[in-house]
Amino acid sequence: MATAYLRTLIGDEGLTPTSSAGLTFPFGDRGPQPGELLSLMDGIRWWRVPMSGPLKHVNGLILDDGPDLLAIDTGTASPRCTEAWRTILDGPLAGDRIGRILCTHMHPDHVGLAGWLSRKFDDAAIVMTRTEWLMVRMLSADAQPEVPEEQIAFWQGAGWDEEQMAHGKARGWSSFGKAISRMPVCYTRIQDGDVMRIGGSDWHVVTGSGHSPEHACLVDYDRRVLVAGDQVLPKISSNVSMHVSQTNEDPLGDWLRSIERFKQLPDDLLVLPGHGDPFYGLHTRLDALRDEHLDRLDAIVDLMAAGPVSATDCFKVLFRRPIGLDVIGMATGEALAHLRRLELEGRAVREERDGVWWFARV
Repeated sequence: MATAYLRTLIGDEGLTPTSSAGLTFPFGDRGPQPGELLSLMDGIRWWRVPMSGPLKHVNGLILDDGPDLLAIDTGTASPRCTEAWRTILDGPLAGDRIGRILCTHMHPDHVGLAGWLSRKFDDAAIVMTRTEWLMVRMLSADAQPEVPEEQIAFWQGAGWDEEQMAHGKARGWSSFGKAISRMPVCYTRIQDGDVMRIGGSDWHVVTGSGHSPEHACLVDYDRRVLVAGDQVLPKISSNVSMHVSQTNEDPLGDWLRSIERFKQLPDDLLVLPGHGDPFYGLHTRLDALRDEHLDRLDAIVDLMAAGPVSATDCFKVLFRRPIGLDVIGMATGEALAHLRRLELEGRAVREERDGVWWFARV
């Protein structure tokens, strides 16, 4: 699940680019260079962990934490990310100790090197929400030689053709464990409403859902900062997908409800996203993310005027780029998440014929 996300969220534009109009980028194009830590304010430094593919990087943060440091998000367990970490540990962080590693959520670009980094610093604590931690543990252990029948039925239900099915079967099942380093058995749990003392500051835990099940964000109300991870990105809409294990759930509904929760936060926070540049304009961005999905729901309903549709039929109104085999998994998950939302809203009904799910307008 998360590996497919990492493999297919390609390009600075992502699969679903959205307007960043109305946002202010206080650092402009002055992002940290390779091996550099850029000071955002006292006790908060930003760096970019390089990644393969056009997505290029995930943002890492280093926070002063008393005598030690706290690292937020790590990059994948890949030679490129590992070498980048060695460069800053031997360079600007030489002589410092990382005492805690906080991972905002379960995806390999955010949790991939957490285990490696923990062992490097004598079992430094890994800090996560419970659901994200359990998902990492489960997916890293879920290695099967063949694609399960349930997954094949899921692809068939979405309307995949023979070429797409052959590609999915050839790609195999969960390779999540290959994208992360071995995780320790123990972790430190955080949950919504907790207050973490990091250095001399109080950081309030606020969780969101939809992109991942229990994504952790941190707010420092005194210094007006939000560590947003992938919950609020400045230029792309985070992937919100239905997966084979959650066909009766409502990931897009979770995402939209999370947007309304985050709109209760102050609008003047400096947002530190998991990808892209720090920005101001939290409420403007949340509105744009919400409106993007609401418009896409309406577009699917309009498409249904000509008759029932499958998930793959919806690609042409959901996405602004051709959907090839490289992004078919994520596109399918997004389409099904939207169709499920319409079903729950009473705007569409689902019928299965010959193993394919057909959605018709009510």
